[in-house]
Amino acid sequence: MEKFYWEEEYETLPREKIRSLQAERLKKTLINVYENVKFYKNKLDDAGVNPYKFKNLEDIEKLPFTTKEDLRLNYPFGLFAKPLSEIVRIHSSSGTTGNPTVVSYTKNDISMWGGLIARDLYSTGVRSQDIIQNSYGYGLFTGGLGLHYGAELLGATVIPSSGGLTERQIKIMQDYGSTVICCTPSYALYIAEVGKELGIDFANMPLRIGIFGAEPWTEEMRKEIEARLFIDAIDIYGLSEIIGPGVSCECSLKCGLHVAEDHFLPEIIDPAATKPLPPGSTGEIVFTSLTKEAMPLIRYRTRDLSILDDLPCQCGRTHSRMKKPMGRTDDMLIIRGVNVFPSQIEEVLMQVKEIEPHYLIVVDRQNYLDTIELWVEVSEDVFAEKINDLEKFESSIENKLYGATGINIDVKLKEPKTIKRSEGKAKRVIDRRKGEKI
Repeated sequence: MEKFYWEEEYETLPREKIRSLQAERLKKTLINVYENVKFYKNKLDDAGVNPYKFKNLEDIEKLPFTTKEDLRLNYPFGLFAKPLSEIVRIHSSSGTTGNPTVVSYTKNDISMWGGLIARDLYSTGVRSQDIIQNSYGYGLFTGGLGLHYGAELLGATVIPSSGGLTERQIKIMQDYGSTVICCTPSYALYIAEVGKELGIDFANMPLRIGIFGAEPWTEEMRKEIEARLFIDAIDIYGLSEIIGPGVSCECSLKCGLHVAEDHFLPEIIDPAATKPLPPGSTGEIVFTSLTKEAMPLIRYRTRDLSILDDLPCQCGRTHSRMKKPMGRTDDMLIIRGVNVFPSQIEEVLMQVKEIEPHYLIVVDRQNYLDTIELWVEVSEDVFAEKINDLEKFESSIENKLYGATGINIDVKLKEPKTIKRSEGKAKRVIDRRKGEKI
């Protein structure tokens, strides 16, 4: 008889035992960073926290936050809690806006990470007989290798296709019989688009599950991907700074992302006041590492906005579920005093059948006033059909956007293939106020 959980002992722990385990592991983590990371020793001393006497999770408010800027200021190895002789892998960000953020792993960290990914994949319905096409980028980005080791631990066949060369990706799907695809959601849509041009019928392919992450995506985009690729589209969440993919993941029921609470302690805080918010509140999600050896982070501010639900899922798993992140505090656009998230715009667009799921938000400032344009593609058929009535069509979309956001957004319909496609994280916003160029 097939088992239902990958690690039933941990995945179904009662809440009180989860909290007890978290308190025990948090104390060990605090001692680790206090003894081995000068940055944290100073922070904990300044906060008056004695890690050797730490007992209650309720005291977490006394602990200092960690930010991405802290990682950059301690570049490259300043936050490592283990000597390089015990570090078996280093990942880092691209560092396009200053020093990259560097993260490290011991042998035990790599093993733990693989176990988390295997747990996540199993919860989505992936099994050892599956053929997993891993189209996340390999290299310094954590996505490719993060998924790879867990998929192998599960016993599945892994094709390390990485990103790009989309026609070859589709040929691999056909020839090798891939049943699972792992990539960013925007790249999944691009695969679907190229497949359509090639005359591929995804309904007749063995592909059945997609594991998508590394960028925000809406429920409307999920429906679009599922309709075009004929698969179940699953959301996986992670941050390189915490471990990479696998911090949380949806199960096959798709009703929230199960946080691996035996390894990460989540909080929801008010991003302005930096105070914890009550259950069910929308706020910034914060994570504390509980088991990572090489570079545990204390109360890391993700900037992602979400909601936590600690009620057990119908699948039987008891760990808290986080709502699909609805945007980032640093992605929020302020247009003439109104706060707008790209996800709000995407939700509207995905409900307009005549347009393609490729768009670009262009923010500018003219005569001291902020302006916002939305470039969105329409299919060749629709573009030809509505060529004489584009203004009316644009106005109908603008009205829908105003109803959702409360601001006027100037819609510019574009011909097919006008907007640059992404093989990794999609660039959805160009802010010319900051000197960004298209």
